[in-house]
Amino acid sequence: MELNKYLILLLITGLTVAGCGKSDEDDLMAGGGSSTGSSAAVMGTASVTGKVVLSGKGYPAAAIHFDSDPVCKAQHTGTTLDETVVVDAKGNLGQVLVYVKDGAGNYPAPSTGVSLVQKGCMYHPHVFGIQVNQPLEIVNGDNTLHNVHAMPVLNDPFNVGQPSQNMVTEKKFAKPEVPVKFKCDVHSWMHCVAGVFTHPFFTVSDPDGTFKIASLPAGSYTLAAYQEKYGESTPQKVDLKDGESKPVTFTFTAQ
Repeated sequence: MELNKYLILLLITGLTVAGCGKSDEDDLMAGGGSSTGSSAAVMGTASVTGKVVLSGKGYPAAAIHFDSDPVCKAQHTGTTLDETVVVDAKGNLGQVLVYVKDGAGNYPAPSTGVSLVQKGCMYHPHVFGIQVNQPLEIVNGDNTLHNVHAMPVLNDPFNVGQPSQNMVTEKKFAKPEVPVKFKCDVHSWMHCVAGVFTHPFFTVSDPDGTFKIASLPAGSYTLAAYQEKYGESTPQKVDLKDGESKPVTFTFTAQ
């Protein structure tokens, strides 16, 4: 008899918990979130597509001379141009960082790192974005000394020597910042630029100037573009509905 009463009590307790409880998954499916901010990670279905162009005569790209380091020179048989401004004959600008400047909120950093590889005594990629607290894995792909000198203003700068091939150094940035410039103190032609964001809504324009930022939740956003020589463009505002895609064009003026 006592056993039957115990079983009935357990059954009633289980039904009460099932009827009144609510899981974290239920919260996310309903569009809510927990106090840990899990709702901030929700992605959307809207997007922004567009092009980055240069008005006026383009900046002449200088040839890089690798004579100071035989290891660097041996990896380049043709002419290698400096990547400060990458523009085609039609004025389309590549290597431009395009990003949501305002309206995106905070998203947790991916555990997967971003790789910055020094190969052929050049930085690859030359322009990139990364999230706050996302690992940056800096790799020496050359059999020669490199010196990675990051020069942020809001974040902590660092200056790291990498004397051996395949050496990897991991760093993180604690604050959003655009731009973060890098250089190599050993090879004067080596430089690159990054943007640090609290969200994943950023990209780099293709050689023909085109870009796309996808998976945006519905909302109002301010977008901007940063080019290494010409700085940040005039920000543009866009309102997006679920599933909607809108075009945006950024124009830089040659100086």
